[in-house]
Amino acid sequence: MLGRRQEINLQLTELLDSVLLAIALWLSHFLRSRILQSLFPDLEVIAPIEDFFWVMAVTVPFTPMVLEARGFYNNILNKNLRLSLRQLFETAVVMGMVIGFFVVFFRWNVGSRSVVLIALPMSGFFLLARECWQRRAIRRKLLSGGAKERVLIAGAPMDTARLLAGMSDEHRAEIHIVGVFDVTTLPIEEMTKVMREGAVSRIIFAAQHVHFSRIEEAVQACETEGVEAWISSDFFQTAIARPTFDVLGGKLMLVFHSTPQISWALCCKEVMDRLGAMLLLVMTAPLWLIAMVGIRLSSPGPVFFRQERSGRYGKPFLMWKFRTMHSDAEGQRADLEAQNEMSGPVFKIKNDPRVSAFGAFLRRSSLDELPQLLNVLRGDMSLVGPRPLPVYEIQRIEKTAQRRRLSVKPGLTCLWQISGRNRISSFEEWVELDLKYIDNWTFWLDLQILARTLPAVLRGAGAS
Repeated sequence: MLGRRQEINLQLTELLDSVLLAIALWLSHFLRSRILQSLFPDLEVIAPIEDFFWVMAVTVPFTPMVLEARGFYNNILNKNLRLSLRQLFETAVVMGMVIGFFVVFFRWNVGSRSVVLIALPMSGFFLLARECWQRRAIRRKLLSGGAKERVLIAGAPMDTARLLAGMSDEHRAEIHIVGVFDVTTLPIEEMTKVMREGAVSRIIFAAQHVHFSRIEEAVQACETEGVEAWISSDFFQTAIARPTFDVLGGKLMLVFHSTPQISWALCCKEVMDRLGAMLLLVMTAPLWLIAMVGIRLSSPGPVFFRQERSGRYGKPFLMWKFRTMHSDAEGQRADLEAQNEMSGPVFKIKNDPRVSAFGAFLRRSSLDELPQLLNVLRGDMSLVGPRPLPVYEIQRIEKTAQRRRLSVKPGLTCLWQISGRNRISSFEEWVELDLKYIDNWTFWLDLQILARTLPAVLRGAGAS
């Protein structure tokens, strides 16, 4: 079973990389404590290897997971060195942030930074060497045509041609295609004959333009012969949604999803949201005090502004902000509709007369958004995601496709925020950035957006 075999090969590769990372850290400690110490006696004596076990416990199992998320194990045969180095660098940045987190918040001592500095390029060299060896092994397998699985491709001619064209070299290295069979015109008995003569272990059906009853007959023939039947799931051509399989009530379901699938990366995002919100609440406590006192002194009315916003799939929730407008701001909105500078359903004025003097400062510094950390803790929002709009603005959206921005949790910051929202006057451009985020979401993208949010806030690019 090719898919399962590739999954096992990936897990074995990740296990090998974990071993290489452990060896690199141990060898780096040996070089620093023994070799360099003997060559340069004046060097400071470093801690024993035992003090580095926690670093090893973090980097050895989790680095391959980050490498997989960065695509390091994809398309090995056609990758270039530049791409591999970029993926290694991105992984090193993530793992550096993780280690830094433990050092700062848990006060765990690294022991010697020189060991880490030696281990970093050594680990990269080991991983690149393993990748090079694996690439050569795949090429040798392609050339030798060794013990490959014998496979028959069946379906309509146009479908089988497209299936073959989409096969990567890695896939072809694992299989030997016995032949291509047209199930639309030839009898199923002929397919059975080809199976037996070719010692076929699996038939892959490209069945987009084949009647289901015909495929059912062919699958039954495979069942009788004890041959695996794989059916391509591209029955329907979709522009955005990606097909996967799931099980409901014991029945196999073909699922089309246009949002990030449930995965460990999404679980990490949830954990990061809650932990990040708690840490930010503690770190920004003095700013809350400044904002609360300033609002009280600058204008009469409550400190907080609460408004019903549309959450995931449009579910309403109460979003919290520091009040930046005069208390009768909502009543004045109708009189200002003609001055709206944002196209579409969103209402936005650059120099809104309803904003108080201190409120303008809160907006420029984005301090008015801090209470939304409470929404993140409650699970209504995420740290990163499309900005939540008021329910009445969502109801005014005319293009159905724009509602897809509601398919994920709204967030404190997003691509629109870091792109300088003052320079974006079109609602369509705003939604385009949100959909770009949804379609290309990775945990790494969230980290990039968070890293770029603070500089955007400091230079006022995200101010409204």
